[in-house]
Amino acid sequence: MPGLSGFSSPPYASVLAGLALGGLAFSSALKADDTPNPHVGLHLSKRSRTKAVTPTVHSQQTRPAHSPDWGVLNAANGAASGFGAITGFGQVRWSEDWSDIVNTPPEQRRNDWFNRLKYIRLNESGSIWLSLNAEERLRYIYENQPMMGTAGKTNANRVLLRNLYGADLHLGAHIRAYAEFLYGVAGGSNTYGYQTGVQRERLDLQQGILEVKGNLLGAKAGVIGGRQVFLDTPVFMQSARDLTNAQQTWDGFRGYAIWKRFRLDLFDFMQTNKLPDAVFGDGTNYSARMYGAMTSTALPAFTAMGKKSQLFADVFYIGYLYSGSPAAMPTTRGTQTGSSRRDNVGMRLWGNIASFSTSLSGVFQGGQFRPDQESQPTRAVRAYAVNASVLYSRPDLLAKPSAGLQADLFSGGSYKSRDGAVGTFASPYFPLPYYNDVTLSVTSQNLIGVGPLATLALQKNLHFRLHVPFFWRESTQDAVYGTGRIYSWRNGLSGGFIGAIPQTQLAWNFAPHWTWTHDIASFIASRSMRTAGAKSDAFYMQTLEFKF
Repeated sequence: MPGLSGFSSPPYASVLAGLALGGLAFSSALKADDTPNPHVGLHLSKRSRTKAVTPTVHSQQTRPAHSPDWGVLNAANGAASGFGAITGFGQVRWSEDWSDIVNTPPEQRRNDWFNRLKYIRLNESGSIWLSLNAEERLRYIYENQPMMGTAGKTNANRVLLRNLYGADLHLGAHIRAYAEFLYGVAGGSNTYGYQTGVQRERLDLQQGILEVKGNLLGAKAGVIGGRQVFLDTPVFMQSARDLTNAQQTWDGFRGYAIWKRFRLDLFDFMQTNKLPDAVFGDGTNYSARMYGAMTSTALPAFTAMGKKSQLFADVFYIGYLYSGSPAAMPTTRGTQTGSSRRDNVGMRLWGNIASFSTSLSGVFQGGQFRPDQESQPTRAVRAYAVNASVLYSRPDLLAKPSAGLQADLFSGGSYKSRDGAVGTFASPYFPLPYYNDVTLSVTSQNLIGVGPLATLALQKNLHFRLHVPFFWRESTQDAVYGTGRIYSWRNGLSGGFIGAIPQTQLAWNFAPHWTWTHDIASFIASRSMRTAGAKSDAFYMQTLEFKF
């Protein structure tokens, strides 16, 4: 693909003009999604193909196609169940249930050749069956000054190819095994970040789980063990890291129980180590652990402004144990290494009130930071985050417009302190990039962000999104943080305003199984940031994806 030579210098006018052409690199806090979800309304058969919808959280109590029946917890395209959204395809492919295809008339199943791979009987009764899936994704990324000019490269052109193939084996009603294999290729010019193991990946096991499930105490319950993508956390804290070829996966166990209006999810994971450069070489990163419990309660339904409304209350505890560079703390002259434990206790109220989709989250983060130097004292952690969004939707109008506002606050501390409590909110496990910043220039630490967002269905298979957040440091005594890095600007940085990151996206489902997506964004640095050494950046990403 071409290198967009017109972006050789910071083209603010071009990027801002692109807002009229692209669609937003944005996914609202109300969806546990790590992609802009271009597959809304895209299904494998003509029977199941539906009109496109905007990414709101209006309660959808009807069972989405190819999804387990979770009752009222089928809201938000099934994401309320804790297994990610299902809109034809699932965010995690093992969350799909293709047993419903047996009830489709044969002439309709034949409309799509790939339907024959979704439900393969392995015995006469059909109690043992296999479902196959695949994804081929070609992605091109251009960045003028990546990571505010600190990546060591300019005019970076990256080409990424991801090959994912999975098999879902059901052994009766109570046992299921799933295996997913990944091969990732990366090239381009002036590239960076390929040494991390998340872009170039030789053939390896991306996911491999064994699930045992059944009915327990009136709930649909189960235990899932093995390597897996995990989405049952707030998107501003952890995500599947889908911008890269290799998604973030975890090695461990989760247990779930889903009643009629309440669910419980318990989990204990170690992060998968993607660094080994060998066939089937990925192991377990024992220095990065995530564990905890998530609960969700469907509050009594009600009527507001003449429309059905539904709210959910989530209460959770999420623990982090991590060390190395993700745990480093900024100082006046560099960073202080060590290890950290973070105890996140929070609550989220979300759902729809009439035509408004709303979300309000609050998290208190305790724990401790233990420096590597024995002479330095262990420091307590006292941090917090508050996140809110509201989106007004009119699906009855032409283009089904939605518009609203998103606001976030992630607490900061002081890089001048070496013995007081740590006030910087930590997000070591890759927050959802589409939530706030697809360029990865900033992340959910020492940050205040606020900005409008909007979506349009230009056609039933053509979707537009816009998000224009403005960012400030929550504490001017703390550093500026990017995804996986602490910027070096300290004493030379004045004021709290960081800049703005207008982001757009245009997603086109131009044929069954195919999606072509364009993301256009720009980091526009504030005057104080430019004086300190930061550079503005132009970002363009084009993605061609085939899925079945």
